[in-house]
Amino acid sequence: MNNLRKYLLLALLFVAFTANAQDMPVKDTVAVKDTTGVVKDTAGMAKDTANQPARQELNVLERKYERQKGEQAVVDSQKMAEAKIDSGKVSDEKKQLAGYIAALASNEMYGRGYVANGRDIAARYILKKFRELKLQPVAKNGAFAQGYAFPVNTFPGVMDLSIDDAYLAPGNDYLIDASSSSFTKKDLKFKKIDLGKIPEIAAWRLMKSEMDTNYVYLLENVTIFCENMLHIRAEKFPAQLPRGCFIIPEEGKLTWTVSREIMPATVFHVRAAAIPKKVKKVSVSVASVFVPKAHSENIVACVPGEVKDTFIVFSAHYDHLGMMGQNTIFPGASDNASGTATLLYLASYFAKHPQHYSIMFIAFSGEEAALMGSEFYVGHPMAPLSNIKFLTNIDIMGDATDGVTVVNATEFPKQFLLLQEINQKHSYLPVINSRGRAANSDHYYFTEQGVPSFFIYSAGGKGYYHDVYDRAKAVTLNHIDDVTKLLIDFVQELN
Repeated sequence: MNNLRKYLLLALLFVAFTANAQDMPVKDTVAVKDTTGVVKDTAGMAKDTANQPARQELNVLERKYERQKGEQAVVDSQKMAEAKIDSGKVSDEKKQLAGYIAALASNEMYGRGYVANGRDIAARYILKKFRELKLQPVAKNGAFAQGYAFPVNTFPGVMDLSIDDAYLAPGNDYLIDASSSSFTKKDLKFKKIDLGKIPEIAAWRLMKSEMDTNYVYLLENVTIFCENMLHIRAEKFPAQLPRGCFIIPEEGKLTWTVSREIMPATVFHVRAAAIPKKVKKVSVSVASVFVPKAHSENIVACVPGEVKDTFIVFSAHYDHLGMMGQNTIFPGASDNASGTATLLYLASYFAKHPQHYSIMFIAFSGEEAALMGSEFYVGHPMAPLSNIKFLTNIDIMGDATDGVTVVNATEFPKQFLLLQEINQKHSYLPVINSRGRAANSDHYYFTEQGVPSFFIYSAGGKGYYHDVYDRAKAVTLNHIDDVTKLLIDFVQELN
């Protein structure tokens, strides 16, 4: 009898538990990535998962983002930037744009790159804003996040270059070549090589074979050597070098990039003025990590219009260069927190003012890694590319003191003329410059597939680009609120 009571009690508890469990909201799902980097469900394999990919992708992003301790700091950066602006002197558009840029270019975004999951934090921030605006998914399966993967070389560890015990500042005095391998040695011997004096390829091959990893080689006249002897672009030269440490002196501006490859050599691009005339020894410590499949997401949403299956599209890339070592951040305020901020502002406007055609917003990742995000999207569109009436890509929108430039203006003269007429009517911008086709931003693969598209970037500012100085406080936002007005009017005319 006692055993019977126990069984009855257990049965009642089980029924109560399962009944309550059915009423509980699902807070998370278990998700993994397959070999392509696409998020897949493992918790609901027995169920019909046709409508679940969006939630699964969002949950993956959400968990990544929530693991970061800087979420509140990002929000605080946005609020502080908005509070600093005197609303009596600037437009509400500019105030809102400044807040978005401050958040996206904050230290807590880690440069929106591949160290400390910076790109994931940015993706989650954008996704949260889209959801707050009640934007709708474009994909039939309800997904907002489009996952994919590609290789990338990263520098999450130590980054040190010292000449005769004098520390050189990363980002200011030098940049590591983005394809460099790890290398750590102290008190290396130093040797200069004037590449301009090498008489023939055979001599260069012999010299490379004799190079010693106990030396640091300073290579002079790289550009001349590449043009006259190797017949390659200077940026391709480091990949020709053997394992070891090399310094290439630079007279001009230092600009960094993202590499999807790793090479044997470790190469520093150093400001020529930072290199002493006489060098005795050099100490180096670089820790690079090559990631064969770095997962990233495009974030896509829309405001449905009266004609739901035809789209006017705005796009911008939210990724940037990330970090070079443990302490050097590339904030990417103008490139392209400013374009992403413009995208978010336009989303907030059209969410309140739906149009005849649906308005789609695409926040691309992977642009700095050779347009990987937009290339993937064009190959896997969430809606047919033929349903796009017009696409406008926005990149480097920090300062339009000298107006804007429109790539593809010569390809779509009718739409470019429309932009000019709107600008002349309202005097938004000093000038709208015309430019032809160019493979320099995320519009490119759409254009190649016959989608009518512009790429608009601003002309003005201090010229900070792919460097550590592209910070939110350096972005003036001159005329950027006028760019948003121009684009809004452009959409209304396209309708």
